[in-house]
Amino acid sequence: MASQTPTSDREFEHDVVVIGGCGHVGLPLAIAFAERGATVTIYDVSEPAVESVNAGRMPFDEPGAAPLLERAVAGGRLSASADPAVVGTAEHVIVVIGTPVDEHLNPNQTAIPKALTGFAPFLRDGQLLVLRSTVFPGVTAVVEKMIASLGTHIEVAFCPERIAEGKAMTELFELPQIVSARSPRGMERASALFSLLTDNIVELTPEEAELAKLFTNVWRYIKFAAANQFYMMANDRGLDFERIRQGLIKDYPRAADMPGAGFAAGPCLFKDTMQLAAFNNNNFTLGHTAMTINEGMPLYLVHCLEQKFDLGSMTVGILGMAFKGGSDDIRSSLSYKLKRILEFKADEVLCADPYVKVDENLLPHDEVVARSDLLIIAAPHPDYRELRTAKPVADIWNVLGGGVLV
Repeated sequence: MASQTPTSDREFEHDVVVIGGCGHVGLPLAIAFAERGATVTIYDVSEPAVESVNAGRMPFDEPGAAPLLERAVAGGRLSASADPAVVGTAEHVIVVIGTPVDEHLNPNQTAIPKALTGFAPFLRDGQLLVLRSTVFPGVTAVVEKMIASLGTHIEVAFCPERIAEGKAMTELFELPQIVSARSPRGMERASALFSLLTDNIVELTPEEAELAKLFTNVWRYIKFAAANQFYMMANDRGLDFERIRQGLIKDYPRAADMPGAGFAAGPCLFKDTMQLAAFNNNNFTLGHTAMTINEGMPLYLVHCLEQKFDLGSMTVGILGMAFKGGSDDIRSSLSYKLKRILEFKADEVLCADPYVKVDENLLPHDEVVARSDLLIIAAPHPDYRELRTAKPVADIWNVLGGGVLV
């Protein structure tokens, strides 16, 4: 590691420390650096997650990560701690704390600066501080000022993560990495660090990189909204949107990126759309329309079902509570919004998910199928492709190839 990255004048015990590093963004990154020979430590306030990582066990599902974590821990290249003092042990400090939105859909621009005050006493001269999660535009500059006020000589960089859950352990090595810093030295060090993972480095200014990250997520959210609106148009006329989509994208490159219909959710897309709207003084009609469409999909689904069934006398089973297929992550999942709506509309609501482990109210798949009068596939888990039942199934994701909603 030392031969590939610029080093400071002071010696450090570790090459990298990842703050908030036991989560879906930080842990794959820590594992990836360890896999490339770096010595990595993690600082995280979740003691159960820290214990899990130190035992070589993933605290969540991420394909391909488990054997790499076990190897890294066994080889002494990766460890975790709930003690903030470990922040001072590494040359490169990577922060994966994001910018949340509040109940009024306004971004909390102070989240990262506030977190910084918690570990600032442990920062040392010669470190490189890397902001990794999505930030509100201008936060990198705020952090630079905070670091300068400490009287500590530390370079600051913003190098946004670009991975999709479920693909982290391939995309960390395959995708281009955006790197930004105010000073040439910071840019050089950040580029050298992430060159351990990929040779494809894209250099931007911090302000360009902040918007690049937001534009990326918001563009995906808008595309999902367009597909969902098309789905509603086709479904309301009894037509199969997926059949139409497959027909129009076949050997037609200009339409190849049209996504299928489904619940556009998760911890990033909606949040980052609201961040971009706030950045532009809430003058973002396209983004707000995308939010209305995507967040309205559970209501649309229930409305369609009400036209065909007496929901008030039925037990409805929801299959899939994660926000995406093949995942155990329920953060911002629209399946739970669907559940709340149905609890008001239906006689009883039952839920199952083969991946989710944190919801004690979930029932076994077979029990939900057996007890329900109507089933809804709310997450496109591959397990559901083999679903066989004579009961009506609402399949907005088209997992079963049924086309029309029910």
